[in-house]
Amino acid sequence: MTNIKEKIGGAVCHVYLIILSIIAFFPLVWILMCSIKSSGELTANPTHFLPKQATLENFVHVINDLGFALNISNSLLIALFTTCIAIVISSMAAYGIVRFFPKLGAVMSKALVATYMFPPILLAIPYSLVMAKLGLVNTRIGLIIVYLSFSVPYAVWMLVGFFKTVPLGIEEAARVDGANKVQIFVGIVLPLVMPGIVATAIYTFINAWNEFLYSLILINSTDKMTVSVALKSLQGAEILDWGDMMAASALVVVPSVVFFMFIQNKIAGGMTDGAVK
Repeated sequence: MTNIKEKIGGAVCHVYLIILSIIAFFPLVWILMCSIKSSGELTANPTHFLPKQATLENFVHVINDLGFALNISNSLLIALFTTCIAIVISSMAAYGIVRFFPKLGAVMSKALVATYMFPPILLAIPYSLVMAKLGLVNTRIGLIIVYLSFSVPYAVWMLVGFFKTVPLGIEEAARVDGANKVQIFVGIVLPLVMPGIVATAIYTFINAWNEFLYSLILINSTDKMTVSVALKSLQGAEILDWGDMMAASALVVVPSVVFFMFIQNKIAGGMTDGAVK
């Protein structure tokens, strides 16, 4: 009787999760289906799910004529640099807080999280003035610096919790074997907290990829515009082409999904896998 109840409960859970997955995945599928429809089909029958005749003319028009390829490269470059720099800085900072400033670490972590109390719009004018004085307005470097000011504090706060789970005995054993601090950090500690680093990298990348406000304020050249601003600019056209809008939306959303799928297997890795390495 117990086995029957467990099987029924498991089946109900699976059905429930499948329904939630379909609900969560449906908007992306709808965007992709609409992006390969012709403009005439979207206008004539916008609620029809499957296209009568699939076409890539919307993507060709968006990439070649509207210059979305350049916008994608800008966002990809900015997001990757922001993610890599943030992970390097935050991992070293989090490890230093946990190992060298344990008492001050809790206060520092709370102070870092407190920076998120300020809404982005509140800091728009100060950031604009600072970037203007530094001569970094309308530059990708200036935008990366702004993104790092938001990404690094939160990344440090996230990674502090992961570094605290690393047993001190493992580091002491490596030190006895003759490893120095750099070797311990790179060869032992980082593999142990790799799931946390990957999760933090995903968060940082998606935030930098989707960010709109500061990209709109600090970038005023079309050749340096990011995809989020370029997508918004399509709504300002006199006649909104829904085919172009759906194709552009797919180009914005799909890279984030692909990036997550590419590195999601590392999140499943635990501390034991890192210890074995």
